[in-house]
Amino acid sequence: MPGRTGEKPARTLPYSEGTLSTVSVSAPAQPRKKVTTLAFRQKKGRGEPITMLTAYDYPTALSMDAAGVDSILVGDSLGMVVLGYANTIPVTMEEMLHHCRAVARGAQAALLIGDMPFMSYQAEVGEAVRNAGRFLKEGGMDAVKLEGGRERVEAVRAIVGAGIPVMGHLGLTPQSVHQLGGFRAQGKTAAAAKRLVEDALILEAAGCFSIVLESVPARLAEMISKRISIPTIGIGAGAGCDGQVLVTHDLLGLFDRFTPKFVKKYADFHSEMQRAFANYIEDVETKRFPAPEHTVEMDEKEWEELLKEIGQV
Repeated sequence: MPGRTGEKPARTLPYSEGTLSTVSVSAPAQPRKKVTTLAFRQKKGRGEPITMLTAYDYPTALSMDAAGVDSILVGDSLGMVVLGYANTIPVTMEEMLHHCRAVARGAQAALLIGDMPFMSYQAEVGEAVRNAGRFLKEGGMDAVKLEGGRERVEAVRAIVGAGIPVMGHLGLTPQSVHQLGGFRAQGKTAAAAKRLVEDALILEAAGCFSIVLESVPARLAEMISKRISIPTIGIGAGAGCDGQVLVTHDLLGLFDRFTPKFVKKYADFHSEMQRAFANYIEDVETKRFPAPEHTVEMDEKEWEELLKEIGQV
């Protein structure tokens, strides 16, 4: 991968007008080194953008890791894009750990971050530490992510104090969707923006190794990125962040309910899957599938012996 093996992989071009343009992707010359939280900070220091995507299963994590992504977030977004919930609030620890284990089996080099679900860290600091530890012990993650600013400082300090890296999350925090009045951009007034700047500094001081900035004005995200020494990862926060993350199901066109404004769609897999399923149904109903090349046959002598054995000859 660029900057790692000296070999540039071929890139997939953005989805456009029903066509996914691709060129072949060559395998890296040697395995990538494991990405760490220190590598995040070093990339920020060198001005190199950090790449992050979400994954929830083994094959996606395997492909993503081979492509060279820096980090994989097992996001509680899985509640919406995989499990069909209306929002992320119903997601449980057991559901998160199940998907974390699958991702950890597929990705070897990317920094793996588990998203702490609603009410796994808000109520009590000791419970927050225990749940964060489960992501590493049972889920195979390298770090955890939690939402909120100054109100989460005690939990962040305690989790970091237990030796668990923590990524913060400011701006639009989906677990607070009811409090925020929906999936709305944040930090658009001077007072709200000032609070986000302060919260970023508070999270940095509490020990976070990175902060996600979601759906905040681009100028504000760039200001925060310059004011703190830890990397910012933007989602709907402009190009001034130190890295970017997208929900993979949005990027691939796999989530049919809506596509956020800030998403760049690189494929339309939802439509392609519908087409493939419809073709399969038609082939089965018209008996075009399975064809002879899809079936297994017995040797003719064995078949004749069977007919004798069951008295049909």
